[in-house]
Amino acid sequence: MNRREMIGKTAASVALSATVLPFQESRAAEPASNGLKGNIHHSVSQWCYGDIPLADLAKACKEMGLESIELLQEKDWATVSSAGLKCAVGYATDWGIPKGFNRIENHDKLVADFEAMIPKAAAAGVPNLICFSGNREGQNDQVGLINCAKGLRRLTPLAEKHGVTIIMELLNSYGHKDYQCDHTAWGAALCEMVGSERFKLLYDIFHMQIMEGNVIDTIRKNIKYIGHIHTGGVPGRHELDETQELYYPAIMKAIVDTGYKGFVGQEFVPTNPDKLASLKKCILICDV
Repeated sequence: MNRREMIGKTAASVALSATVLPFQESRAAEPASNGLKGNIHHSVSQWCYGDIPLADLAKACKEMGLESIELLQEKDWATVSSAGLKCAVGYATDWGIPKGFNRIENHDKLVADFEAMIPKAAAAGVPNLICFSGNREGQNDQVGLINCAKGLRRLTPLAEKHGVTIIMELLNSYGHKDYQCDHTAWGAALCEMVGSERFKLLYDIFHMQIMEGNVIDTIRKNIKYIGHIHTGGVPGRHELDETQELYYPAIMKAIVDTGYKGFVGQEFVPTNPDKLASLKKCILICDV
C-alpha cells in the first residue's frame, strides 16, 4: 500500500487511552539514552513501513531513539503511545491530496472533519494535523490562496484554543500532478493570509528539491512558516546516502541553527530489504 492509498482510507474513531499525555511544545531537547545528540526530534512516516505491524515498528523506533511515528489515523494513536512514542502528525479527514481547501465547496466537509479531530488530537498529544491545498484543475493560484485562507481561518480559533497546529504539505506537482501548494513562496503567502501561529507548512525536502532546489537557504528564510519537516533522497525518494544528490548533514545542521524545535520525519522508501537498518542509518545521518 502506498501513501496515496493510506491517505485515502477512512479515518476510524476508537477510544484513546486515558494515560496519553499532552504534547509539551516548550520542552527542551533530551539526549536519548542510545547516544543520539538530542538536537533533532526524530520521527518517521508509517506508510514507508506498511508491511511491518505498527506495534513492532513502534518498538523498533523506540529502541533507535525516535520520538514519533507519524501520518497515522486516530485509531493508531494509542498504539504508538503505548510504546512510549508520539504521533507527530495525524490525519483529520478521509479526503486525500487532490481535494483540499482551495475549493469553497470543500470547506464545510473539511472544516467539520477538522473541528471533530482537533480536540481529540489535543487530548492525545498529537501536535499537528495535516491538510492539503488540493489540485489546481485550471484554478488560478491567487484564487487558490484566497480560498484556502478562507477555509483555514474558520479553523484557526479552535486550533489556537487547543494548541494543535494545522500543517499544509508542500508537494511537487510532477509526482502529485497539478497539486497547487507546490512552492514555498505560495505556502508562505498563505501563512501570512491565515495569520495564525496554528497554521504552518510541512516542508518536504524531497518535494521542494524537485520543485525549486536551494533547500538550505529556503529553509532559513521561511523557518517561521515551517511547522514540520520531511526527508527523502533525490532522485527516487530513497535513502539519504551517497546514492542521492542532497547532503543531509548540512541540511540538518542548518535546520538546528535556525532554532527549529519541531519534528523531522523520515519519509524515504527503503531500497534495503532490511528496512529498519535503513531507517537507523538515516537517523544517524540526520542526527547532527
